[in-house]
Amino acid sequence: MQEDNQEHFKRELGLLDGTMLVVGSMIGSGIFIVSADIARQVGSAGWLTLIWLLSGLITIIAAVSYGELSAMFPKAGGQYVYLKEAYNKLIAFLYGWSFFAVIQTGTIAAVGVAFSKFAAYLYEPLSDENILFELGAFKLNAAQIVSIFTIVLLTYINSRGVKNGKILQTVLTIIKILSLLGLIVFGLTLAAKASVWDANWTDAWATRSYNTETGSWLPISGTALITGISAAMVGSLFSSDAWNGVTFIAGEIKNPKRNVGFSLFLGTFIVTVIYVLTNLMYLAVIPLNEIATAKSDRVAVVASDYIFGDIGTLIIAIMIMISTFACNNGLIMAGARVYYTMAKDGLFFKKAAVLNESSVPAWALWAQCIWASALCLTGKYGDLLDFVIIIVLIFYILTIYGIFILRKKMPDAERPYRAFGYPFLPMLYIIIASAICISLLFTKFSTCGWGVLIMLAGIPVYYLTKPKE
Repeated sequence: MQEDNQEHFKRELGLLDGTMLVVGSMIGSGIFIVSADIARQVGSAGWLTLIWLLSGLITIIAAVSYGELSAMFPKAGGQYVYLKEAYNKLIAFLYGWSFFAVIQTGTIAAVGVAFSKFAAYLYEPLSDENILFELGAFKLNAAQIVSIFTIVLLTYINSRGVKNGKILQTVLTIIKILSLLGLIVFGLTLAAKASVWDANWTDAWATRSYNTETGSWLPISGTALITGISAAMVGSLFSSDAWNGVTFIAGEIKNPKRNVGFSLFLGTFIVTVIYVLTNLMYLAVIPLNEIATAKSDRVAVVASDYIFGDIGTLIIAIMIMISTFACNNGLIMAGARVYYTMAKDGLFFKKAAVLNESSVPAWALWAQCIWASALCLTGKYGDLLDFVIIIVLIFYILTIYGIFILRKKMPDAERPYRAFGYPFLPMLYIIIASAICISLLFTKFSTCGWGVLIMLAGIPVYYLTKPKE
């Protein structure tokens, strides 16, 4: 039955569309902001670059490992399907539950808020300081309205068919890549100073942490260094996340056995190269102290001021608005396919399993839209990111371990593509990601602990709602 339903999706996306979905979903606002926090945590040019490089390599290893699973199960739902096949419906449900409650919707909300933050640069009344309505402790501001408006608009576009979402995604992502490359080239040719570069790379591996209260640097080592590195990697890993979105829409990709895995590799590779080059440009243009103390962490704004002068801020604001808009389009398009597949298994609202006349799961799209919009109103999107990263990593670890399970469970299954570097690279990912998770639970228990709790809260929900066999 399920196979037949899969065919109602229209296979309208090629390799370029798949790759642009990966790149577009990965590059949001992180690369423009996160380097400030990383610089404060580790305090040197070498470590700043290494953390971005490490995050990129970890992400590429995960993506090429997923290639095997995407070729084995080339249908809508992606990671949810892999977990169901490798483990059972409970593990798959916990992923879907976390995905709807926090992972996808929380990320959509955070990216929407980032869009509105920079829209206020262009037009001041759109800022979060413009309170429109107050009721007790609840305050509704203009930025929240802008965030919700963009989420509703993108949901509407995607509910009209996958073609509209695809065209928007590919065009905006190409603009995004070109503008970031432009920023790198202009930065390195117009504003790079040998004196800044040399100063930043003197003592490139000396680890220090920045005390925001005293404005001074303190040398760190041992436990403090491990804490600093894991805290720093939250930002870079989050900026490198959402690459798996293309697996969710495998039911709409032409020749998915080849194109899903290939677009995963190409997309993550392109983004890693862009991220590392962007940070090298920052280090050639901005003294490390200024990276660490950038106002509201907007490192790209500081860089753009050095490169383009006063108009720089405007250029960056427009770039980030395009970037976050394309990012949310990819997240919204991909997310609904997971709820669709869960509903087919009787693990989500029945209506989410219905495709509309444009062959897209419109009900699932609007349910996602309503919850993401509600999360925009909480204003606690910073905490949401901490919740998100730990759950995301736990499920990446489980999914990649699923490759080992499926090799034993289904030794004769057709594998058009095999995980690159198996078993060493997938196992390396599992070890590194597990170490980061454990470190996060120790260092950021107040937020990451909640993330794990939200995930575990899905267990009673599963047993209360699962259909009787």
